[in-house]
Amino acid sequence: MHILAMDTATNGCSVALTDGARIAARRSAPMARGQAEALVPMIAAVMDEAGVDFGALDLLAVTVGPGAFTGLRIGLAAARGMALTTGLKCLGVTTTEAIARGVDGAGLDGRRLLVAIDTKRNDLYAQMFSPAGQVLGQPEAVRPEDLAAFTGNGPLMIAGDAATRAAEILRSAGTQADLAEAPGLPDAAMVAAVAEQRWQAMDSGERTKLAPPTPLYLRPPDAKPAKDGGGLRPSRPSTP
Repeated sequence: MHILAMDTATNGCSVALTDGARIAARRSAPMARGQAEALVPMIAAVMDEAGVDFGALDLLAVTVGPGAFTGLRIGLAAARGMALTTGLKCLGVTTTEAIARGVDGAGLDGRRLLVAIDTKRNDLYAQMFSPAGQVLGQPEAVRPEDLAAFTGNGPLMIAGDAATRAAEILRSAGTQADLAEAPGLPDAAMVAAVAEQRWQAMDSGERTKLAPPTPLYLRPPDAKPAKDGGGLRPSRPSTP
């Protein structure tokens, strides 16, 4: 099953084409900005390296957040545009799911996993997973002072680009917290793996009715609409 997956939602840009368990081609680079310019060339390079055209694809997958407001919309717009053009279905995967999928389950050693993502503000985007990788709650924007209550008791492993910060916060609250040996950013290959597992679990009716992915926002964007709709202010009369 050929899946083209992409992520632009956090502090990187990543594209991968998978064929079952095999990663046929992938590209990734850390970047806080510039995903709009980097994404399409990455897609072209991955398709060319894999020797696969859009007619051979079975599914598209893209991260839907949580993440940066502008960044996640770049990937979503590209994926939805390709889905509309090709007629392919597109599955949305959260950034936290993708990061959790990249953690070696054996390394958890029975501990729960916290995925913590940088928000560029005081809080963190966080989600908990079981030692088997199962979701233990929805992703949330969590303030530092609430993180210990959010994770609950017991030793933890932490992954994500805010893992070091989260570990320091939790250790100061008396929680045993260790850093997972895993990429801190979503990997498009892991996005594809999550999407394929979800797709295989669907029946034909669910696949037919699958709606296009939509962004997952955990808070309003920082930018606010301008007063008066952003129109030009009336000019002041000149002083004689």
